[in-house]
Amino acid sequence: MPGLLRHAPAGLILMTLLLAGGGADAGAMTTPAMGGELVANPNPFSFDAGPLGTIYVTGALSGLASWQDSPVPGDREARADLANGQLFVQKTDGWFQFYADAGAYTLPSLGTPFMSVGHTAHDTYGYLPQAWLKIAPTENFSIQAGQLAALVGNENAFTFQNFNIERGLLWNQTPLFSRGVQANYTSGPLTLQLSLNDGYYSDRFNWLTWQAVYSLNDGADVFSFNGGANLGRTSYSSLVTPLAQNNSAIGDLIYTHTSGSWIVSPYIQFSDVPQAVALGFIRNATSISGAVLASYAITPELFLAGRAEYISTSGGDVAGTPNLLYGPGSDAWSLTFTPTFQHGVFYARGEASYIGALDAAAGDGFGRTLDKSSQVRLMLEAGVVF
Repeated sequence: MPGLLRHAPAGLILMTLLLAGGGADAGAMTTPAMGGELVANPNPFSFDAGPLGTIYVTGALSGLASWQDSPVPGDREARADLANGQLFVQKTDGWFQFYADAGAYTLPSLGTPFMSVGHTAHDTYGYLPQAWLKIAPTENFSIQAGQLAALVGNENAFTFQNFNIERGLLWNQTPLFSRGVQANYTSGPLTLQLSLNDGYYSDRFNWLTWQAVYSLNDGADVFSFNGGANLGRTSYSSLVTPLAQNNSAIGDLIYTHTSGSWIVSPYIQFSDVPQAVALGFIRNATSISGAVLASYAITPELFLAGRAEYISTSGGDVAGTPNLLYGPGSDAWSLTFTPTFQHGVFYARGEASYIGALDAAAGDGFGRTLDKSSQVRLMLEAGVVF
């Protein structure tokens, strides 16, 4: 399943706005960005670093357990593991700012084999998955450089950042972290970001990504357009650099509405991999997909989140067509439900998900013989965001 290796959107500004719309304490850190359910510690640890000013140290520590039917070869039916063991160190004011995320993590996502915490960092983004420096000459404009959260998509990297424990099918098509430089500009309700980077962590700096966010009604309605494209051609590939996706153009149109106990975020995503004979792409391939993320606050400490998705890819069973899903021309849909409880810095949540693959190619399905068309997963996660 080459199109389903662990890549993610981070949607940093959008999810920060969701956090604000969800009623988080104004003193909580907004990086790492978090979704509408879990909120950051409103009283983060800090210390005076002299000329540097105030430095904040926060973190996330959580474990998870899971069960699934139809595991693929090399995966297990049941497991328990560390989900996050991370520290976040940052300076958030003044003309010079920085952020560093250090530690271990897992990146569970629908329809992909689970990778243990012992292998994830080593085989993906290392033990410093995000680190950057920022120069902010004015309140409205800044430039940052380093290892950045990708601007594409509507879900973030780590389990505690999102409505659901696992990221979804649309997340699997997007980049997660990129190395590069990024400019940020805000003017009233408008936020603009533009980045030159290495796309799907290719170490080839030929990707241009962007995000435009417009907020209305004091943040109750947020519109976002984000996307990116490879401006050249990249033959390099790895676990986190899928050949097809890293040579594509991709975009998302997102609307997020907050009203009382509800946060609802429908969006559509589209991508195109152009013909590139030198890369083995005799034909082009496209994907178009849609999803709805929603969260309802039953009480101030108890939430229920859900996600519904559908993704369709083009190509059919024709040699030389890039594989973006479960074989060229395959489709898939999913449903995910995630009840969440948070009291102070402690949280616990469960999750049930179902994914169905349509027109999957032989050898690209689920199960030990890769011929199953669906998969069910149950998960538990518990920990602290401090």
